[in-house]
Amino acid sequence: MVDVQKHSVHTLVFRSLKRTHDMFVSDQAKPVAIDEQRKNIPTIISAMSYVYNVILSKVNAPEVDVFAFIFILCVLGEEAEYLITGTHAYPSGPGVALTADTKLHRNPSDAGVQTVALALPPSQARYVSASRTAASVAEIHRHYGGERSHAGTMALLDGGGTRNALTRRGPTMPKPQWHPPWKLFRVISGHLGWVRCLAVEPGNQWFVTGSADRTIKIWDLASGKLKLSLTGHISTVRGVAVSTRSPYLFSCGEDKQVKCWDLEYNKVIRHYHGHLSAVYDIDLHPTIDVLVTCSRDASARVWDIRTKANVHTLTGHTNTVATVRCQAAEPQVITGSHDSTIRLWDLIAGKTRATLTNHKKSVRTVVLHPRQYTFASGSADNIKQWMFPDGNFIQNLSGHNAIINTLAVNSDGVLVSGADNGTIHMWDWRTGYNFQRIHAAVQPGSLDSESGIFSCVFDHSESRLITAEADKTIKVYKEDDTATEDSHPVNWKPEILKRKRF
Repeated sequence: MVDVQKHSVHTLVFRSLKRTHDMFVSDQAKPVAIDEQRKNIPTIISAMSYVYNVILSKVNAPEVDVFAFIFILCVLGEEAEYLITGTHAYPSGPGVALTADTKLHRNPSDAGVQTVALALPPSQARYVSASRTAASVAEIHRHYGGERSHAGTMALLDGGGTRNALTRRGPTMPKPQWHPPWKLFRVISGHLGWVRCLAVEPGNQWFVTGSADRTIKIWDLASGKLKLSLTGHISTVRGVAVSTRSPYLFSCGEDKQVKCWDLEYNKVIRHYHGHLSAVYDIDLHPTIDVLVTCSRDASARVWDIRTKANVHTLTGHTNTVATVRCQAAEPQVITGSHDSTIRLWDLIAGKTRATLTNHKKSVRTVVLHPRQYTFASGSADNIKQWMFPDGNFIQNLSGHNAIINTLAVNSDGVLVSGADNGTIHMWDWRTGYNFQRIHAAVQPGSLDSESGIFSCVFDHSESRLITAEADKTIKVYKEDDTATEDSHPVNWKPEILKRKRF
């Protein structure tokens, strides 16, 4: 049996500290010895790229003297050395003095910079004088477009001749486009339950709503008056869609039913059977006679409108599919689910093209941009923008800290998000800037807690925004015609508009 020598805790800690100290004190950052024959190759290659970009690309010089070009390469190949007397950017270790190898910082020589300036046209060369210091390298970058090739704009700072350091400015967001504010224009009452869904007919003459009172109502868009009530569902109506290709209205509800209404006779002419649980959303394909519905049974189903056949059952989600959207381009079907994923579907094969897993909470709404090949999704964590066809992530729109039930976007780049707490946020699509927040008062007689936005949609003129709310009303908003950019300036601060990307 071997006796193991025991040490005190103090001794063990001291030895551990000593090992750590020895490990970090060793000069691990010292560069490997440079091969004298090859050390100039990277410099010459960098010089060639530098001269090409600066002289040929940035200055747009039509002709450059070949001998001057070769002379520049030769001069830039000679490295200039100057001493850094302050803190080194990459010290070899804590408390270790700089060595002769580590205290030298290498830059293109002044002669090389002056030669670059002499090769430029006279109109450009006026910025360079014959008495430039090491800072002239930064000036060459600044005046001749070098900052475009150096993302982040590195500036060479001089601290009174005792310290030189490179600082990098972080990326900032572009200034958002100005949008006039929106104001409440009309409140429409008539439903006896939560108004859950909205759709505007293609002619922009009327719009349709579905409610928890099990009815579907059609309203005149101009006057806000009730035109028609349709009954037939035996539970909450969760989705409505108006066909652009035929005089049909489609609806779905928590009674598992999907109905097709003929608006010439105001009667149900088709039922689409197959869902095993409540049907939460419905959308029509814009170019073919296909209907897509999604359900709490974790599936989306593709129906042939005429034959009522279940063409595809889109399976893959592991929880309620809350929203579905169709478009003519690929991917033709997009779904969002309570399993926090978004799926892009191949309509022909009936299979998933891509699954987007960036969201951390249930995805309750998806909206397609009317002009761009992009879309946005809304969840309780934030709003995310994506690029078709593969679902590449663009940016987050954070700040609407609530359960987001609905999104709408118009051609002017105004994105609207409606939440479960009754708040509406207006965003600039391109920059993600939140330019307006609205929280309209609930209808008199309703509880304050009945303040929620379940659906919102722009009419086809995009001059009206219609919302379906939990206080049993439909609210219509319009742009403030009297507002100007001077009266409602964009309160824009670049430092607070940095986008978190993941």
